[in-house]
Amino acid sequence: MAADERVNLDLDLDLDVAFHVSIAIAEASPAALAPLLRELRGVGYRRAVLPPMDPHGTDAAGLKRVFDEADIVPIAMTGQQSGADVSSDDEAERRAGADALRAAAEFAAAIGADQLNGVPYGLFGAPGGPTSRAALERAAREVGAVAEEAAARGITMTFEVLNRYETSALNTAAQALEFVAWSGSENLRVHLDTFHMAVEEPDMSAAIRAALPKLGYLELGQSGRGYLGAGAVDIPRVVQTAIDDGYTGRWGVEAFSRPLVGDAAADMLAIWRNPFDDGLALASEAIHVIRRGWAESTAGRRAQRLARSGA
Repeated sequence: MAADERVNLDLDLDLDVAFHVSIAIAEASPAALAPLLRELRGVGYRRAVLPPMDPHGTDAAGLKRVFDEADIVPIAMTGQQSGADVSSDDEAERRAGADALRAAAEFAAAIGADQLNGVPYGLFGAPGGPTSRAALERAAREVGAVAEEAAARGITMTFEVLNRYETSALNTAAQALEFVAWSGSENLRVHLDTFHMAVEEPDMSAAIRAALPKLGYLELGQSGRGYLGAGAVDIPRVVQTAIDDGYTGRWGVEAFSRPLVGDAAADMLAIWRNPFDDGLALASEAIHVIRRGWAESTAGRRAQRLARSGA
C-alpha cells in the first residue's frame, strides 16, 4: 500500500461484532455481567454472547435489565444432552431434544436476544465414531422446525460447525450447507468459526465464500485460543476477504483461558493453558485486529479515501 494510503485505524468500524463473555468471566450472572458489558460497549462491541444457560433456573429479567442498561444486545446459546438429543433414533429422546431447543428460544426472547447460537444438532464432545446420514437428517428436521418457530419470534437460529475432535457430525461448511438443505428451513443459518476451520478447511476463505448464502455468524478465534493477533490464523486477512466477498453479517470474538472461563467449562473445551489473563485487554486487541482487516478491504479503503478527502 502506498504511503498516502496507509490504513487509518481511527475511523468508525461499521461492523456488528459480538464478544463471548466467557472470555472474561466464569459466571454470567447479572451482577458479574453489568461492569463487563459497560466496558465492552465502550470498546465498540454491539453484542455479547452468553454461555449455555438453564432456561428454567436463570434470572432472565435480570439479564435483560443489565443488557438494556449497557445498550448491548445478547446472543443466547443452546445445545443437547444425553436423553435429549434431536439426532437420536429414539422418538422420545428426539422430542426431548427439540423441547430443549424450544425452551432455549423462549429464554432468548425473554432476555431480549434476536439470535440463538450453539450446537443444536447433537451431543458435544469427543465422538465415538462417525455420525450417520440418518442421524443428521433426523437432527436437521427437528432443528429446522425449531428454527422456523424461533424466526416467528424474531430470533435467528444458527448452528456452529465444529472440528473433528469435538463432533463427527458437521465439520465443514459444505456439510453445514447440506444440513440446512435437509432442515427444510428458510431461516436456519450457519455459524463458522476460524478456530475450527483452521483444522478442517483446506481454504478458509473459499469455505466462507461458499457458505455466504446461509452464513449468519462468522466467529474469529485464534489457533491457540488466545489473542486474535497471535497465532496460525491470519485474522485480518480472513476479515478482509470475507468483506470483499460480500459478507455483511455478524462477527464474533471467541477465546478461552482456563482461570477466566472456569474449570468446568475449561475441561469440556479442553482448555489446559492460560493464553491470556485479561479478558478486557483481549477484547480491545480483537477490535484492533478486526479493524485492520476491515481497513484493508475495499469498503475500508473507500472509507479512508472519503475521510482524507473530507467527504
